[in-house]
Amino acid sequence: MLACRNGSGDGRQRDLASPPGPQTLSWTKFAATDDIAVSTCLYLDTSAVLRAILENGTSLEVEALIAAAPALVTSRLSLVESSRALHRLRQLGQVSKAKLADAQREISAVWARCELWELTPSVCERARQVAPAKSLRTLDALHLATFVLAREKIEGLELVTVDGRLQAALEAV
Repeated sequence: MLACRNGSGDGRQRDLASPPGPQTLSWTKFAATDDIAVSTCLYLDTSAVLRAILENGTSLEVEALIAAAPALVTSRLSLVESSRALHRLRQLGQVSKAKLADAQREISAVWARCELWELTPSVCERARQVAPAKSLRTLDALHLATFVLAREKIEGLELVTVDGRLQAALEAV
């Protein structure tokens, strides 16, 4: 089983079909940040990052978790979802160009801290089967499948999301 190392992610890609390396690293389960206990390694759903950056101040716990986490993981899907969300906001004209440019820089900085996991055939197959009793949208099923497979290889991995459906589905797996 792999463990996230302390320090920021290096943005390297991980193919879920690859076997874990021979080493098993030790874990520090929690690091205290004010009143927030931070898991050593967090899987970030796009919704959490968008809320933390675009609606800054509305979900302080999520913002603190992301800021304090020494290791982050996400799916390459997150990069696509966040870019599309910014394109939609740009088209709607409800957010200034300057604010969108700032948001893009901040989002890119979060993704740069993440270890990226690819959308492999294993992820797609798991997404077809994950949480069948829950009403889960396709992209959320891909995130959940990626998280479940990553959790099998990364001890202590926790999912951070502000999406109610995804959270409910997570509780079912």
